[in-house]
Amino acid sequence: MSSLIEKMFRKEDPLVYQDKDSHLIRSLTTKDFLALGVGTIVSTSIFTLPGVVAAQHAGPAVALSFLAAAIVAGMVAFAYAEMAAAMPFAGSAYSWINVVFGEFWGWIAGWALLAEYFIAVAFVASGLSANFQGLISPLGLNLPKTLSTASTGSNGGLMDLVAIVVILLVTTLLSRGASQTARVENTLVVLKVIAILVFIFVGATALHMKNYTPFIPKYHVNADGSAFGGWQGIYAGVSEIFLAYIGFDSIAANSAEAKNPQKTMPRGILGSLFIAVFLFVAVALVLVGMFRYSDYANNAEPVGWALRQSGHGAVATVVQAVAVVGMFTALIGMMLAGSRLLYSFGRDGLLPKWLGKLENNLPNRALIVLTIIGIVLGAFFPFTFLAQLISAGTLIAFMFVSIGVYALRPREGKDIPMPSFKMPFYPVLPALGFLGALGIFWGLDIQAKTYALGWFIFGMIVYFAYGMNHSTSTADKKKQTNKDS
Repeated sequence: MSSLIEKMFRKEDPLVYQDKDSHLIRSLTTKDFLALGVGTIVSTSIFTLPGVVAAQHAGPAVALSFLAAAIVAGMVAFAYAEMAAAMPFAGSAYSWINVVFGEFWGWIAGWALLAEYFIAVAFVASGLSANFQGLISPLGLNLPKTLSTASTGSNGGLMDLVAIVVILLVTTLLSRGASQTARVENTLVVLKVIAILVFIFVGATALHMKNYTPFIPKYHVNADGSAFGGWQGIYAGVSEIFLAYIGFDSIAANSAEAKNPQKTMPRGILGSLFIAVFLFVAVALVLVGMFRYSDYANNAEPVGWALRQSGHGAVATVVQAVAVVGMFTALIGMMLAGSRLLYSFGRDGLLPKWLGKLENNLPNRALIVLTIIGIVLGAFFPFTFLAQLISAGTLIAFMFVSIGVYALRPREGKDIPMPSFKMPFYPVLPALGFLGALGIFWGLDIQAKTYALGWFIFGMIVYFAYGMNHSTSTADKKKQTNKDS
């Protein structure tokens, strides 16, 4: 039993990760990370979530839900920034927690993020497909039903061909290297932000102040048992909205490919979150001001609908086109980060070691595995009911990173370099970040928690049956060396 516990708590030497990741090309700058973060965070959710959450939970106070979620995300982002500056390793939370708490806890944090990336790749690709087909349908271009939707057993669909194609396109792009990917991402993100700003300014000309009152509607329970109105409705909205803010982990996962990570990582993580918060809150305020929040109930495209109803059909078409672009940038970010996480597991032997092998200094083997799983989930299986699992897994990783700062600080300037950025208001803020993430996790519905539990049980089986026995951790080697000496 003591040997088992020792293996679970063995901590990796940060110098080992530094050496293992040294073959990855450091080519990404602050500008690249800002584009990667904004592209991943400000995806299609900015065109849908404000209207959906306003109608279902918060009314005009949906802006407060976005702000509350942003405050929690911001506290965690400070912890991420310090961790990434001190330990710019591939794999983000997995690698950091492995160093500060031990292998088993690193596995738990990484396994939680793996659920996010597997499902998010499939989710975004399928959503991109639906929006793309919506764009071309008015032109008389329609795919056969068997090739336009994933199988659900009754809709006649066989596979989602567009989802397959876009995943393969992104895989091809990523296989060429992070620097070439960054150039494409930077261009697409600029176009997307411009289109969002156009909506904000055009929509602001059609505001009606009566739609903002009452700003916080009276509380009542919805038919499905969820909360609407009052602070309860705002809280319910936070749990649903938080999914939109998880994209900054995709920046940290690529820190081993950052130029001057001491500066670029904090600037990229915090800067992209700040831009995203401004855009989300602005879109939410404009949207609920254009029409009564109840008008957005069961509306899959509230932003486009509001523009068309206001007589701005051309702008609505542009926004829908940008929604497709937004999903493409999010897919790039998710696949870039997910492949680096899989590479990290293979690098350490917790999953088959060939996943950790580089080809032309790129983790393309891990990328291929992520591609295959994304295609299977996105093209052949219905999966939308798992959407909240993305939030559940990420929130668990966020909790680990927040409290991980307490274990990191005593080692800074010793076996871990002193970072140029430190989380402010230590030791209070790490605890608040942990409690905030825990509070949002508690607000997820029972189905999300149940699926998260199932995923972690599966992860425990994989770790104890395979990962623990194949780990390449240097902790055991150091212990043996000390015995021999």
